[in-house]
Amino acid sequence: MLDRVENLKSQVEATALTTKEEAETFRLQYLSKKGAITELFKAFRDVPAQEKKAFGAALNTLKTLAEDKHKEALESLDNSQAVGVNGDLTRPGTPYELGAIHPINAIRDEIVDIFKRIGFNISTGPEIEDDWHNFSALNFPEEHPARDMQDTFFVQRNPDWALRTHTSSVQVRAMESAQPPIRTISPGRVFRNEAISARSHCIFHQIEGLYIDKGVSFADLKQVLMYFAQEFFGKAKIRMRPSYFPFTEPSAEVDVYWGLENEIDYKITKGTGWLEVMGCGMVDPNVLKASGIDPEVYTGYAFGMGIERIAMNRYQIPDIRLFTENDKRFLEQFKTGL
Repeated sequence: MLDRVENLKSQVEATALTTKEEAETFRLQYLSKKGAITELFKAFRDVPAQEKKAFGAALNTLKTLAEDKHKEALESLDNSQAVGVNGDLTRPGTPYELGAIHPINAIRDEIVDIFKRIGFNISTGPEIEDDWHNFSALNFPEEHPARDMQDTFFVQRNPDWALRTHTSSVQVRAMESAQPPIRTISPGRVFRNEAISARSHCIFHQIEGLYIDKGVSFADLKQVLMYFAQEFFGKAKIRMRPSYFPFTEPSAEVDVYWGLENEIDYKITKGTGWLEVMGCGMVDPNVLKASGIDPEVYTGYAFGMGIERIAMNRYQIPDIRLFTENDKRFLEQFKTGL
């Protein structure tokens, strides 16, 4: 009986397993329920008592040898196939360079999140607008300078269609499509026919807000803007200076008290300590009426700010053109660690 075990051992050691089919044949021949090794275990009861110990030890060694050979063959065959497709799996992986959130997107998302926390939803609209939504519905007179070709990109020289000059056009669409209460913000790109320089660009981004309901007052507007200044800038002191916009009355420019603690503060506030951040005002009754809202029943406020200006102040970026030049050296500065 020991001779049979030794013969099988020699056969197992001499068998080469180069394919999965050969490995399966090996398993059936030696390790299956009707395999040669299993048959030897069944014959164990016929072995003389004085030989059982030696025979059992040799048989267990044979079974372990066969199982290990079969297992190693399968693993080797699986790895060889994977290597053929993916390369050597034991080599170090290829490092992937982490990207960065563009500073314009980072500022936009932060502002949107602040206003979403107090009930504002998000409205979007087309970047190519008709004259009604871009100008007329917003109380722009026919002779207003913003309608001039020097300020607006008209489509195929058609004065009825243009690239939107502000996201206020989205607010008009929001008023036309829903009845008050309306509480929405409109982030997006806008286009103006301006010379490109370190401080101005023909393409930039705005966020505008609109709230219309019964009994909305200028005090409500001021409270919301104080909340925003505290959440975004960490500064609660603001001032509102009289201004003019065709679509709001009264209108105001909003400044945040930045302070004068260092040289940078003096630079960005021009030595005043105050930083201009947005324009705002109460929605003109003519704008409400043009969008089908009764100004005798409802009132509202609106505000708007440029994202590039805020991003330049926060990150101390000296040139607005850096936002659109796609220079990796500039963008890599805004990576965040994991």
